Amino acid sequence: MTISQDTLRRHSHVSAPQGPRTIIEARMRAAPTAFLSHSHKDAELARGLQNYLQTQGWDIYIDWEDTAMPETPNRTTASKIQEKIRDLDLFLFLATRNSTASRWCPWEIGYADGVKQIDRILIILTSDSQGATYGNEYLQLYNHIDHVANIGIYAYNRAGGGRALRGRAMP
Repeated sequence: MTISQDTLRRHSHVSAPQGPRTIIEARMRAAPTAFLSHSHKDAELARGLQNYLQTQGWDIYIDWEDTAMPETPNRTTASKIQEKIRDLDLFLFLATRNSTASRWCPWEIGYADGVKQIDRILIILTSDSQGATYGNEYLQLYNHIDHVANIGIYAYNRAGGGRALRGRAMP
């Protein structure tokens, strides 16, 4: 099952609680922390996912919210992204037409694959309003997150088993 991009768009306009300001603060609260890999063309979808996960107690890092990031991508950008991927608990890949065509997103997941345990890399499968789904090919190598009614955020492993991660279902 995929998460509807329309659902993520609806959540982009919902006011979410302010998450922790630092990784240390998140860890003190036992909040899961995650780097969200996505295309900047999908900013609304990324914001919706971030808002939803924050209502579930997660702290989600989005690079364009980081005021320390350079305006134009360069080596400093890459270094900061690598640092965040290493330091945060999870790596999330928002699978859309734009992210799979991006130059940065495949680089980010490739980097995460080299520095994170495989169960710490999660793909968020999405579907658009025409019913097209995203998250195939090499993304099938990783566990994925689904929205499952009455269960909430659910992580499936590549072998087909799954476990609830946290929270309620995404309305």
